[in-house]
Parts: sequence; structure tokens; C-alpha cells
Amino acid sequence: MAPTHENPSVPARNSVPVRPTAAAPQDRAPHGHGLLLRRWDAGSDADLAAWFRGRTDPEFGRWNTPLRVDTDLDSARASLRGQIRSAADGVNAPFCIADAATGTPLGHVGINLIDRVMSTARVGYWVLPEARGQRVATWALGLAARWAFTELGLHRLELGHALGHDASCRIAQTCGFRYEGTLRDAMFASGRHDAFRDVHLHGRLATDPDPEPITELDPEPVTDPESAMGRGSVTDPGSVTDPGSAI
Repeated sequence: MAPTHENPSVPARNSVPVRPTAAAPQDRAPHGHGLLLRRWDAGSDADLAAWFRGRTDPEFGRWNTPLRVDTDLDSARASLRGQIRSAADGVNAPFCIADAATGTPLGHVGINLIDRVMSTARVGYWVLPEARGQRVATWALGLAARWAFTELGLHRLELGHALGHDASCRIAQTCGFRYEGTLRDAMFASGRHDAFRDVHLHGRLATDPDPEPITELDPEPVTDPESAMGRGSVTDPGSVTDPGSAI
């Protein structure tokens, strides 16, 4: 997974929330490759169940350490509502990755810690077990990145993942996020708030060349789950590595 974001141990640029305009956040739903990136709905039983399953999946916990853990549907509803509030404030842009034909939730991708002054944000995502191995994370990350550059007008996107999460590394690079270095002790260790681990930092600029087209026949890792999250943040409940799910 790519860390979702709000890791208090990771110094972040000052985030300057800007309330979205009609043309900005999520009014133009990104779509393609059989996927639709839509708004999460805290009043939907299907969305709530998917959110809860995603954030309590063992592989999510392996690569992300939320500041607050969802233990039941009530706590999951609270964390999901927190994500939705952060979108209304223009801080984050959380998307439910859904099957375009059926609307079935498949995972989450977020543009997090949006900084309008520096024109940057951090990207994070996770995918439900049944959707792994089908390029869902890869397609969704590509759609979200394009949306952030074209609709939000951002210049730089960052993605971080725990050292050793090779699948996240490959997905990031496939989507044009270049490896830029290793950040020492930049996120919590798995399941702990008193120990840390290193993070691989990837970055993509709006001016970078488009990544090579992805074909349906390209191999995708199945055993190492697609949960490439970006470094987490306290306002986005979820995971410290995914700036958007680290709450």
C-alpha cells in the first residue's frame, strides 16, 4: 500500500487549506479502465463496510499504522466522516475506487495534505483483497495523479511507502513516481507508535513525461498487496504511510 498520510513523525510542508471551487475537488469524477473514482458516502452501508474492511485488513496494518484504529462500524463511520470533512475543507481529496459498471467499492485513493502555496500534495491508497492482482491500484493511482495535475493544478505529488514494500515501489514507478531517496525513521513501525521505520520517497511533477502506457497483459504483483499508501496525517484517519488514511 502507499501510505495514506498524517504521520506526526514526518515533517511536512505547511498545508494551506483552500475551500474547493465548483471546478475543483471531485466534481469531475476521474474514470477509466473500468474504474470510477467517486466521493465516499458515509451514509452508504456498502461504502462503510468497504472502508471498515480496508482499514482492518491485516496487510493494511502491516504497512500502515493509523493514529486511531477502527475497531467497529461506529469508529469506522467516524473516521470516514473525518475524511469527508477534510475534503470539504480542501485539505484532502479522498476517493472511493469503484467498479464503473456496478459501483462496487474496490478501495481508496486520496490526494492528501494539499498545499496551494507550494502546489504540492501527497498520495496514498489501499485496495480490498478481492481487487488485488487486477491493476486496480495502478489504474486508480494514474487516474488520481492526472486529476490532481489537471483539475487541482498541482505541480508536485509525493508518495511514500515503508521500506521493503516492493509492490508499492513498482506501482509508484509504473505510474511515473520516481524514486527520490530513503527517509530515515519517517513513519511508525507496524502496530507501534513508539518505534519507527524507513520510508521510500517517490515524486512526480506535472512537467514530467507521461509514464509508458500500461497494457492489460503487464504482470502485476499479487502476493505483495497493492496498498501503496503515502505518509499519513492526523486529520485523515487511516495510516501513517498514506497521508490520507493516517487518521
